[in-house]
Amino acid sequence: MRNQVLASILLCSAMTASAGTASSVYNFRMKTIDGDATTLAPYKGKVLLLVNVASACGYTPQYAALESVYEKYKDKGLVIVGIPANNFANQESGTDAEIKTFCNRKYHVSFPMMSKISVKGADQTPLYDYLTSATTDPKFAGDIKWNFTKFLIARNGQPVARFEPATTPDSPQVIAAIESELGKK
Repeated sequence: MRNQVLASILLCSAMTASAGTASSVYNFRMKTIDGDATTLAPYKGKVLLLVNVASACGYTPQYAALESVYEKYKDKGLVIVGIPANNFANQESGTDAEIKTFCNRKYHVSFPMMSKISVKGADQTPLYDYLTSATTDPKFAGDIKWNFTKFLIARNGQPVARFEPATTPDSPQVIAAIESELGKK
């Protein structure tokens, strides 16, 4: 009987720990644009702006604003993470190496870039399932509508804002949200 109680306590503790790890963006496995396995855990304590990007989209010039915002706020604790996705009109059809070359040559991107993923559909990556699910993120849930959707993530790994593609990274509302989160410790 005592062993059953102990086993139940351990099981409940393990389930609570699992639920806790699934309640932030930090533990989802990804790959960098160079193919290295990673998570967003190295950015714990930072404010994150996660953006699904594409190289051949009408919103692609937002790379310049993303880089500008990153340069302005990176020393204050902001990390922008570009996450290429080819879910919309084949606008990110290149390989990771081609995407990296494009971003570096055309926009001089210095913020972290991840490997290409899927942000919607049957092959949606777990990170984007978390970000768009009404169960895990009811405040900002809903399918990704197009490239350059932006999720602002607080220092604790929780989403605090979502900006649709037409809202540029340097718009007053995005800057205000970034500055507000950076002001919190």
